[in-house]
Amino acid sequence: MTIQARSIALRGTALAGLLLLAACGKHEEPAATTPPAASTAPAPAHTAPMPAPAHTAPAAPAAAGTAAAPASAGTSATAAPAPTNVFKVEDVSLGEAVTAGYKIAKPTTTFEPSQNTIYASVATTGTTAGATLSAHFSYLEGKGQDVTTISQTIATDGPATTTFKLRNPNQWPAGKYKVEIAVDGKPVTSQTFEVKAV
Repeated sequence: MTIQARSIALRGTALAGLLLLAACGKHEEPAATTPPAASTAPAPAHTAPMPAPAHTAPAAPAAAGTAAAPASAGTSATAAPAPTNVFKVEDVSLGEAVTAGYKIAKPTTTFEPSQNTIYASVATTGTTAGATLSAHFSYLEGKGQDVTTISQTIATDGPATTTFKLRNPNQWPAGKYKVEIAVDGKPVTSQTFEVKAV
């Protein structure tokens, strides 16, 4: 019983000491293959635009057999088109390093305890003048613990990649973790990952 309590206390201490956080983002310095070391204060998230697709698919035709609602007097029968460029999260991937475009160099969901930095790279599409993108990290073992949440307001007019950087100067406690991605406070996707015991 004492050994288990000591183990849980050590895990809590390790998690409490890991909050050297930063998020990677767009800046004026020349791009490097790996980002600079994190400072003790969180840095703004890096958002890099992705190349526009070569073409866009035409809108799907209306299903056969459906009828438009009758127009009332003085109004047009044409419905307003659905927004085609809505901002949304397409994918989240994890890894130990990022490329110059802030994408994960080698996606993985398994890390060593000594891997001090873990990146979560979030691919988005659509347009926004200022959505808040956040990454909430949690430790799922035992009763579960919040590790941290990193948020960044981003503006983009097309596909982009935003990378969040989680840094622990100590060893990670072994076990399962989760990162949950939210847009304006609403969870949209998540990814679990694991730190393997030595």
